[in-house]
Formats: sequence, C-alpha cells, structure tokens
Amino acid sequence: MLICGIVVLTTCVIFFLYDYYSFRTSTRQKLATYGQIISNNSTAALAFESKEDAEEILNALKAEPHIIAACIYDAKGNIFCSYPLAYSLNLLPVKPQAYGYHFTSSSLEGFQPIAQGTKQLGTLYLKSDLKAMYSLFKIYTIIISLILCFSFLLTFLLSKFLQRGISTPILALAETAKAISEQKDYSVRATKLSNDEVGSLTDAFNQMLTQIHEQTEMLNEFNQNLEQRVKDRTIELEAANKELESFSYSVSHDLRAPVRAIHSYTNVFLEDYADKIDDEGKRLINIVLKNGKKMGLLIDDLLAFSQLGRRELIKTKVSMNDIVTNVWNDIYRTDENRNIKLILKELPEAYAEKTTIQQVWVNLISNALKYTKNKPETIIEVSAEEKNGEIIYSIKDNGSGFDMKYYNKLFGVFQRLHSQEEFEGTGVGLAIVERIISKHGGKIWAESIVNEYATFYFSLPY
Repeated sequence: MLICGIVVLTTCVIFFLYDYYSFRTSTRQKLATYGQIISNNSTAALAFESKEDAEEILNALKAEPHIIAACIYDAKGNIFCSYPLAYSLNLLPVKPQAYGYHFTSSSLEGFQPIAQGTKQLGTLYLKSDLKAMYSLFKIYTIIISLILCFSFLLTFLLSKFLQRGISTPILALAETAKAISEQKDYSVRATKLSNDEVGSLTDAFNQMLTQIHEQTEMLNEFNQNLEQRVKDRTIELEAANKELESFSYSVSHDLRAPVRAIHSYTNVFLEDYADKIDDEGKRLINIVLKNGKKMGLLIDDLLAFSQLGRRELIKTKVSMNDIVTNVWNDIYRTDENRNIKLILKELPEAYAEKTTIQQVWVNLISNALKYTKNKPETIIEVSAEEKNGEIIYSIKDNGSGFDMKYYNKLFGVFQRLHSQEEFEGTGVGLAIVERIISKHGGKIWAESIVNEYATFYFSLPY
C-alpha cells in the first residue's frame, strides 16, 4: 500500500507540475494574443487621439472576465485611457515598463507596444487575475485525492487477497517450524492451505519433517540399543576386572611364600656351604638370590597394585610438604654420596588418603633419583599451583627423560621405556601412581625431552 501510494502520488505530482507549467505558458500566450489584437486595433485611435474610440476598444475586453485591468499610454508615456472606467488610476503603473508579460504573486501582467509601421504610437498594459489557474488547481486537488483514495482502497483489497493467498500460508508454515524447533516434536505437520507454489512448499516441508522424524526414531532406537550394550559391556568389564584383580591378588599372595623360601634357603645354603663351592657356583647362587629378590619386589608391587582396586579411600586433609620431606629423608639416606639438590616449593594441602598419596611421592621421587644417577649433579624440583578448581603438583628432574612417542606406554603395567641394564625396575610403579591418582578423582600426565628433563604432573580436586 505504501509503495502504491508513493507511486500514485509521485505520478500525480509530476502531472500537476507539468500541467501547471503548461497552464502558465498558455495563459501568457493567450494574454499576449489579446494584447496583440488590442494594440493593432488601437493604432487609429492613438493616431487621431480619439479617446472614445480607444475606450471602446478596451471595453471589448469584457468578453474575457479574467482581465481585471488595462490601459493605453500615449507616445509620451502618459495614460491615455483605462479599463474598466471605475478602476483606480493609482493602481495602474504610472509609466510603461519593459515589454513582455510576467507573473506576480496574484496576477499576470505585461506591456506591449502599439505601433504603426516603424512608428511607435503608444503602449498597451494588460493585467489578468489567476482565478482560472486556482480553479484548475482545486479541481486537480479533488481529482488527485479521489485517485489516491481509490488507489489505496484497491491496493488494500489486493493486499488482503495476496495475504490470504501468500502471506497467511507462509506465516502458518513459519509458526509450525517454530513450534517444531521449540518442542522437538517432528511428528507435527504443516497444514496445506492452497495448491499453488506455497502449497508445494508446504508439501516439501512436510516430506522433510517425515524424513527427519524417521531418522530421529532410528537414531533414538540406536542410542537406546547402544546404551544397553554399553551397560552390558561395562558390567562384563567390571566383572572381568574383579576377576583379574582377584587372580592377581591370589597369584601374588600365593607366590610370596615360595619365593621367600627360595630366597631364604639359597641364602642359608650360601652361608653354610660357601667354603665348599667354587667361584662359578657362588656366581650362579648370587644370580639366583638377585633374581629372587627382584621377583619378590615384583610380587609386592603386583600385590599393592591389585589391592588398590579392592579398597576404599579414607580421605583427610594432609600436608604435602610434610609428606614430601619425610619421603625425601627416607630415600635420600640411600644416596647420600651423590651430589643431589632438592628444590621444594610451598605445596598446598590436599584432601586425600595419606598412605596412598605417600606411596605416590615415594614412587615419583624414587624414579627421579633413579633416572638421574648418571648425572654429575642431580636437580629435583617439586612445586604446585592451583588452577581451575584443582591443585596441580609436579616433580621435575634433569635425568635421562624419555621419548614422547612412547608416551602411551608410560603408565601401563609392566611397560618400561628403558632397558633393565640401564635402570632397574618392575614396570609397575607408575601404574600404581596412575591408579591412586585416578581413585582420588585426579589425572596424571608427563612431558620430557630425552637426556634433558622429565616432569610428572598430577592433579587433585579441592
């Protein structure tokens, strides 16, 4: 409606301006024609100075009601006669002015020469009102108003028709789409209101909803089956883990006594019969003792690892600084001859089980001392920071480090990244650390550069 109104109004204004220009031009030409006729007829009256004839000629202007004043000047520029007779001479120009016709605010007036041949006898003055133009403008205003009203009415009826045929179905489709988006109910269908292009759009929209609904149903069914399968597999995995832990515990516990017996009797044998055995025999017996001790340590680690999965943690507030200091003092006594420097920064207290967290520090500090044994100076730094609602503890050493491409093996049971000849160990220590931290609800990770450093981090919640 607005666009149609603007178009119609613009058209009417352009037409009005054109007609206004045309009317002014034709009015000026018409008045000039009257002036030409009057001036031609007035030559004799001026030549014989017949005022009565001149007045009679001017009285002929009664046929044109819009000419409200006229006068004839003689050759000297004095008023010779005027029209109408009752018109005040004070309202007429005193002297003739430049020839030609021009519009003022309320009239059209002008001067025209009266000549006979080349001889100028006088000047004609004509003045016309603009009532005809104003009347025409009034008629145009009425016509334009009627056209605008008719156009708005026609546009309104057309827009109502288009709204019913186009806008209403599209808005209904939009409302259906909004409802589906909010309620996530893909079984809803849009109502088809017509058989035109909008109706085809509604059909396509409903077909799309049908496909989405079918795919959603399939996906929900698949998710339900997947959830059930995950539950079943989780139960199976938990049962297998319990059986494995029970088996590990039983094996470790049952192997302890035979291994201790072998180690003890071999030790007694070596002490009682040392003088009866040659050097080769002693070497072989020492190999048995050494491997028996190693097997005992391995069994102890396995037993500790399996026990972690069977026990519940009893958490309290523990001082990490005290734990690290005590562990360091206990372990450092075995390596007092080495050049070792410990940098222990302030560690926040932790909410944890003291015994198992102490085992974490024992394993990490032992590893740091073990893998720096080939360095002329050992530097071990223990620090912590609070970040994102948890405390992150770290221990860094300047030892042999490890290759990060084998990182995925770092916390596995029996996984070693160095040979037994380089560094002794059972391959269970970091797995124990990882399980302890995991049971506390934290995470453990590490970073390293070979032969430069290794840093182990573990996080504990507040």
